[in-house]
Amino acid sequence: MSSSPILIVPGEKKSIFFEIFFKSLKLKSDLSPLILICNKENLDTEIKRFKFNKHIQQIKLNDIYSKKFLKKKIYLINVRNKDSSLYVHNCFKIAFKLIKKGLTNKMINGPINKSKTLNKKFLGVTEFVAKNFNQNKFAMLIYNKKLSVCPVTTHLPLKLVAKKITKRKIKDKIIIVDEFYKKFLKFKPRIAVIGLNPHCESVLKFNEDIKIIKPVIKYLKNKINVKGPFPADTIFLKNNRKKFDVIIGMYHDQVLTPIKTIFEYDAINITIGLPFLRVTPDHGPNEKMAGKNMSNPMSLIRSLEFLNKR
Repeated sequence: MSSSPILIVPGEKKSIFFEIFFKSLKLKSDLSPLILICNKENLDTEIKRFKFNKHIQQIKLNDIYSKKFLKKKIYLINVRNKDSSLYVHNCFKIAFKLIKKGLTNKMINGPINKSKTLNKKFLGVTEFVAKNFNQNKFAMLIYNKKLSVCPVTTHLPLKLVAKKITKRKIKDKIIIVDEFYKKFLKFKPRIAVIGLNPHCESVLKFNEDIKIIKPVIKYLKNKINVKGPFPADTIFLKNNRKKFDVIIGMYHDQVLTPIKTIFEYDAINITIGLPFLRVTPDHGPNEKMAGKNMSNPMSLIRSLEFLNKR
């Protein structure tokens, strides 16, 4: 039976991705067609290393639009590896082209070394992908069906966060989160917003929680189920977090540290606000663990499960 494929860009050549990918396929077999976009020689090396025995069919890029993709099957688009510094970019370039031409609306990318691959041109892969689709309004959602989080600012140095917090940016993130849940998860989420300052208080005359965050929540609360601002040090307590589906914070580690503490690998990173679904495991390439066969595949399993249902 023909089905819409999931594009997979493994990411860095030296990473744990293929280990967790092979482990995932041993545990999850009833999946949509998967199209790997990577270098064949690198893939063959990893197949041999981890003794993966499922057949992978190589296809030519020119033939892909006439191809019928079958469930449970894995396909490969070989990406030449002449310039390693451009390798990951070339893999993404092919994936973006296939999405823009309507082949599919589902993509997973493996972990990326931001400082090496993105060359400091982008704060993270979220911004890199959004830029390639000319999207100015987007958000990072670390998703678990029990509780998700969304940072207003992403991989930004902490000293710059307060300068980047604006009413428009907070409003956009709340609206994008609400729309994503209603469109893809089919329910209206309960959203909490965290304050920027400890206890939502400030010794300075200008308090961002009162002057910036609170007016946005007041403006949106009649349209969206949103409350706050809440102090960051107590919102993740068990009896508090169970009242919400999503907690929106002002900066990256304010919300990612507690969500990873609570769920560890049982969460995925979704870029919301794009014209397609882009998902990635919620961890890095972990080069030091590459090839050791000790990495946890749970986040990739959850990524595959999420897209398989869409």
